[in-house]
Amino acid sequence: MLQEIIKTAVDGKGCSQEEALWLTRLNEPELLRGATQIRETHFGHEIQLCAIINAKSGTCDMDCTFCSQSGRASTEIEEYPFMPPAKLAQHMEAILENHDCRCSVVTSGGKLSGQELQSLFETAKTIGPAPLCASLGRLTGEELAELKQAGITRFHHNLESSESYYPKICTTQTWQQRLDTVKAAQAAGLDLCSGGLFGLGESWDDRIDLALTLRELEVDSVPINFLYAHDGTPLRDTQPMEADEALRIIALYRFLLPTVTLRICGGRTHVLGERQTDLFAAGANGMMTGNYLTVAGSQYEADLAMIQHLGLKIATYQS
Repeated sequence: MLQEIIKTAVDGKGCSQEEALWLTRLNEPELLRGATQIRETHFGHEIQLCAIINAKSGTCDMDCTFCSQSGRASTEIEEYPFMPPAKLAQHMEAILENHDCRCSVVTSGGKLSGQELQSLFETAKTIGPAPLCASLGRLTGEELAELKQAGITRFHHNLESSESYYPKICTTQTWQQRLDTVKAAQAAGLDLCSGGLFGLGESWDDRIDLALTLRELEVDSVPINFLYAHDGTPLRDTQPMEADEALRIIALYRFLLPTVTLRICGGRTHVLGERQTDLFAAGANGMMTGNYLTVAGSQYEADLAMIQHLGLKIATYQS
């Protein structure tokens, strides 16, 4: 059965819901070998990197139970308004200078104000053609179209979890609203980066349901995040996910989404620890480098060394 599932994925078609449930019980070595074969078929030995800029931090009006930036959390973090244009441009240029890393501008809150958006549009235009992304919360179709005109080519907006589980982690925004934003970004002609956060108490069924939704939407970039239980949040006492379970999630998504870029993002260093090198064997072909929004991450030089040590290479982005 495994060989049939692998062949289907190698041919570019994701496995079924029933097959995915069967894969959750498969022993790890076989699962990872299959995921590696699928990754190498569709992406060779190239790994995509991205890095984020926390351009507006804290005091979010949302109540996401996992987030340190929620205004309802008591986590001690640095809070500041939207970055001034010159400072934001400096951060963007620093990430883009090597032509091997996408740059994403991320902001807290349900959405940016009109003035903040215009500031971002003008700043992006000064950077010129470049692999720019943005994660700005809920935007209208008109605002998303302006975003593309400003030179930002990809929009990030996670669905976070399955539709049925989402109400347990957020009540100030519905899952349908998230889905509507994702579809609006696609309608505006933007590439889409949308995935989820794992370790929230969701089931394997929830994880599979999310992947199937992303497949139906034809999302081309899926960030996989693992919970970092921040002090001061409702999930602060949640135990970190075991590395083997995290790797199994990555591999499962590779079988379900064989031709999609899987980016390992938040919680990578915290959850995978010494097993970070196995994330590519599990099928990932991308990862976030540098710091996360409010937590330190693995820096570019260390990630580059890891990739090269494994005989892999970084994909380049030509502006």
